Amino acid sequence: MTDYDLTARLPGPAGTSVPLLAVVDERLKTTSICFALAHGSRDDPEGRGGIAHLLEHLVMSCPLGGEGPAVSFSEYVERRGGQANALTGLEVMLYYAQMHADDAEDVAAALLRAVFEPVLDSHTLDRERAVVLQELAAAAADPSDVVQDAVLAGLFPGHPLGRPVGGEPGQLAAVTAQELTAVHRDRFVRAPGALVVVGPRVPRVLAEAAVHEAGQPADPLPRVPPAAKGAEDPLPDPGEANFTWLCFGARSPRADVAGRSAYGVLAHLLGSSPSSLLYRTLRSEHGLSYSFHAWDRGYRESGAWRLLIGTEASAAGRVRTLVDELLTGVAGQGPAPDDFDAALRQAEMSLVLESETPLEYAKLIAERTCSTGRVWSLEDEIAELRRVGVDDVRRAAAHVRRELLLTVRSVAS
Repeated sequence: MTDYDLTARLPGPAGTSVPLLAVVDERLKTTSICFALAHGSRDDPEGRGGIAHLLEHLVMSCPLGGEGPAVSFSEYVERRGGQANALTGLEVMLYYAQMHADDAEDVAAALLRAVFEPVLDSHTLDRERAVVLQELAAAAADPSDVVQDAVLAGLFPGHPLGRPVGGEPGQLAAVTAQELTAVHRDRFVRAPGALVVVGPRVPRVLAEAAVHEAGQPADPLPRVPPAAKGAEDPLPDPGEANFTWLCFGARSPRADVAGRSAYGVLAHLLGSSPSSLLYRTLRSEHGLSYSFHAWDRGYRESGAWRLLIGTEASAAGRVRTLVDELLTGVAGQGPAPDDFDAALRQAEMSLVLESETPLEYAKLIAERTCSTGRVWSLEDEIAELRRVGVDDVRRAAAHVRRELLLTVRSVAS
């Protein structure tokens, strides 16, 4: 397997520069492509929350321009037996596909047309807006989704990182095709990005792409306002709720800060693996939860460490106490050596497992490169993880414990 080939750049509008990163493995029969752009919900214009998410739908669903039948990029790929999808995040969007290597040339060309030249007409906009509104309605009916939006709003009050990724239904209803076209032309395609190919060879349409100058400088980053330290929602009344989702959150270092891996190790220490402290305490010892997950994400100005737990409403207070006790213990004495080793191994193996699935590897490289602004490699990430020590995790736990915010959403009786 070879590593990254930085000799080519994608053909975009004047002023854009997108590195092509290739992992070539001649044993593969499929090609996986992921295009990441540093544009997300945080970049939505004021009063138009959800434009990035809506644009994601349109890029995947608009009829492809050029020759051939007027089908969407998604249909174009899947008619060839492949798979295609997209994802909008707070500040990165991913467009990805996996197909037979023999179809990679055509699919790569179609992806470039879909991203750079979407047909943003009113008919397609109205259709996809209706689909997005259905998606938002489903999310609003799911307390496990709502509670995660709420914790980000609490961690980043009044800041773009606190916006719901999907957008606001009322604001989406007012979006016009002209506004979408302007966002696509002026912001979306001019954002820094990365395109990753994992397969037996690099599609010629990408390897022979023209080189363009670097993109426009990024806008100044908005100042991150103070979070509500130690704030929490009231716990549910067991007489009024059956099931409750609790989302604990705290700020963590921004994406490009060296040493932030300690927060990821802390997430594994309190994650859903049977080897974690939280699993052994919350599930094995007390039987209080079946569904819980911890994770950490770095963004441009800050990061967010989160822990999501689903439990019966009557057990919410006990769960909150156990989380507090575990964090306090790790913050005071640090994790025990065997628990630290297990969390570190979990963090490393999660990366290794993704790297051995071609499409997930392409997505991982593209997203991390786009988030940090520098070419990401598995080897560098693992080396960074192995520099994390017990005291680093202890300090991370102390910070999370001090800043911890709790949001609660329940399913009514």
